[in-house]
Amino acid sequence: MQLGLISDTHGHVPHSVHETLAGVDYILHAGDVGPMDIITELEAIAPVRAVLGNTDYGITLPESRVEEFWGERILIHHIVDVDYPSEIVRELLKSETPDIVVFGHTHVPFDDHRGGILYINPGSASQPRGGTAPSVAILELSGETPKLQSIALQES
Repeated sequence: MQLGLISDTHGHVPHSVHETLAGVDYILHAGDVGPMDIITELEAIAPVRAVLGNTDYGITLPESRVEEFWGERILIHHIVDVDYPSEIVRELLKSETPDIVVFGHTHVPFDDHRGGILYINPGSASQPRGGTAPSVAILELSGETPKLQSIALQES
């Protein structure tokens, strides 16, 4: 099973996202979506599970969600400080016991294991920061160790 990971679209999905994520089973959007039209556009690729970001106003999405795929519990939440998690994130980690946390907000790709949890930020698909390229990621789940592929997008 392949999960497309995307965040921080801010109302724009680069055309290259369609080709890059074609064939994934689901798309997990970690917030700062923009208008709900973005979710509709991504749904043309695969079913979408999304959360609100700190710039999402006037759309209806949860602040966080937990999804389970191939026995992996995945927490999706927009702002996650991996080293100093907020009280909300600490409570979610305790109550939901995720194996993987997908987040956004920084616009910079990140993946690392901390305390037995894999933390993934796919970066921003439309507004990268820190000298990084626009990016998404594909997470492959097969019952073994999850495999992550970070993908720099061709700007469009």
